[in-house]
Amino acid sequence: MLFVLEVSMSQSPPTDRGSGTGAPEGAAAPEPDDRPLTGIERIGIPRPLVWGFVAVLIFMIGDGVEITYLSDYLQQPDGGGLPGAQASFATVTAYGVAVMVAAWFSGTLSAIWGPRRVMWLGAGWWIAFEIIFLFIAIPTQNSAFIITTYAIRGFAYPLFAFAFLVWAQIASPERMRGSVAGWFWFAFTGGLPTLGAAVAALAIGPFGMSLYGTLVLSLVLVAIGSVIGCFFVREPSGSKPIADETVENPTSLKRLFEGVDILWRDRRVLAGGLVRIVNTAPQYGFFAMFPFTFGVEATDGGFLSAAEVSSLSAIAYGANIAANLFFGVFGDFFGWRRTVTWFGCLGCAVAAPLWYFGAMAAGTFSAAAAFGVLYGVLLAGFVPLSALMPSMVPTKDKGAALAVLNFGAGGAAFVGPFMVTLFYPLFGGGGVAITFGALYVLVAVLSTRLKDGSDPHEKKKARLARAQAAETPAVAPA
Repeated sequence: MLFVLEVSMSQSPPTDRGSGTGAPEGAAAPEPDDRPLTGIERIGIPRPLVWGFVAVLIFMIGDGVEITYLSDYLQQPDGGGLPGAQASFATVTAYGVAVMVAAWFSGTLSAIWGPRRVMWLGAGWWIAFEIIFLFIAIPTQNSAFIITTYAIRGFAYPLFAFAFLVWAQIASPERMRGSVAGWFWFAFTGGLPTLGAAVAALAIGPFGMSLYGTLVLSLVLVAIGSVIGCFFVREPSGSKPIADETVENPTSLKRLFEGVDILWRDRRVLAGGLVRIVNTAPQYGFFAMFPFTFGVEATDGGFLSAAEVSSLSAIAYGANIAANLFFGVFGDFFGWRRTVTWFGCLGCAVAAPLWYFGAMAAGTFSAAAAFGVLYGVLLAGFVPLSALMPSMVPTKDKGAALAVLNFGAGGAAFVGPFMVTLFYPLFGGGGVAITFGALYVLVAVLSTRLKDGSDPHEKKKARLARAQAAETPAVAPA
């Protein structure tokens, strides 16, 4: 607690030098950044946004309840009776495409309508299409109806969760934005997949609920999170478009194009989007590859049971969740860009291939888990990217910058498994691991372009330069 307080209080007051700092038009002026932090702010959570983090956690627990069993359930006679390939398509491909698209629009629509309205849209969308999916589509056992309904529901959770990320970044004091990003990803990944899968395991196991019953439970949890997020968060800027005095019509849908043209208007945003894709692409790739490299039936000399392979995901995610909080706060002290470059990019460039080669060399579950923990911890080094990207741009472009960031998060789920499909037949598991490490090195170089005066490290450098200039005695004229 004291460490967080000291870190947060070490930042200087924000300045709006065109880097995107400052409150949205019509929003209350931000509180001075040098004021003492009190209460829950000491751990990096702005007081007006507390219920938003609670809402994201509960909402994502509900969304994650189905993650471990839905594909199998849809193949059962009472769950739709889908053939295996169709169930996979419903739960991975179509749903994933919807998530990617909605992740983009969560930022651009927040810029036009305000994040609160986008959260309402996401909540209502999820509940409406889950009701259709559960009580109409599944009983029909019509494959096309089930797949379509479930895929359309995929638009919902990015609108709710990522709109709150936008809200949290525009409403937070500059010195707390790294910590806020850490808390957001703690709530998000804590719900999906971690606690969501745990709730499902408890419901199906000790409480004896049916698979269908747990889906109803997920609907209840999402509804609770939706109510909290839509009605309990009182911070005023979330109800307004993200705009400044340069925007003539802040609610115009023409602003959707700003989420695209920002890629060439500010190449730093494009670089940040590419960094975000590579951030978790190897993670998804490893989880797709490990069953046929580490599994006992693998041709590469596997040594783990199916249950042990599955548990690697939970172990790595568990380490990542705790580390998200640390690197969020650490980034506010060490610098957002430097944390991303040194711990995220370069750290994972070492940890990703080490996970594969170290585990294969040791041939034990404990070694595979230990290297997975190392990778999961360093993966959290990318957390400050969620603070850096919106801070690099003017106020009116913050939603667009976060749209690119969110799209990168969705794109990673496709790029990782695609690279495994492409390179594994050519180079095997070791070649894929080396490729992942090389990608992290490439984005480490790319991340050096993500510089902005609002970055805590850049602000420290500016203060030091001013102090040195003030101490330099004036040279008398000859």
